Amino acid sequence: MKDYNNLTQKEGEVLVKTARRIVTEYLRSETVSELDKNFREDFSFNAGVFVTLNNPIGLRGCIGYPLPDKKLFLALKDAAIAAAVEDPRFPPIKSEELESISFEVTVLTPPRKIIVNDPKEYLSEIKVGRDGLIVRNGFNSGLLLPQVPVEYNWNEQEFLEYTCEKAGLSKDHWKDSNTEIEKFEGIVFKEEKPNGSVIQEKL
Repeated sequence: MKDYNNLTQKEGEVLVKTARRIVTEYLRSETVSELDKNFREDFSFNAGVFVTLNNPIGLRGCIGYPLPDKKLFLALKDAAIAAAVEDPRFPPIKSEELESISFEVTVLTPPRKIIVNDPKEYLSEIKVGRDGLIVRNGFNSGLLLPQVPVEYNWNEQEFLEYTCEKAGLSKDHWKDSNTEIEKFEGIVFKEEKPNGSVIQEKL
């Protein structure tokens, strides 16, 4: 059965181009036509996914689903629209912006809780360039994708600290015994430039 582990470059290209088509169609008509039957069949396995939109200034929207609760073709559709118009950090994207926006799709493995006896062990249990992180403490939670620490040249401790901040916690909250930390991996496909060739990003 197809899953995260055997996605091909061609399939990654299809995912990114479909995300762009979904957003383009939605921004122009506020509807999305039914996805192609072959697309639905090819991506009918459950997977977490994030859609990231970048413009020349930087991030323009990023929304997704960390857990494999939906078929990938459905999760991609919902995440793409949400990244364009529902990210609370940004105003909704307008259709005329699309020519300057690059699309990126990250397909995730299921998150796995990291078990440690001492919080210092987290530093050896995670690896920048491989893992994404989820930090949970009480009602607070935050997620950063695997490509984020690579883009900012963070080490493992900085990655933990910034994920805590994303969760609305202090930087050193990863040392708190009540904090749970999960890791996951992601395969990243993105446009090299707006509407350009799609590549698999090597983290």
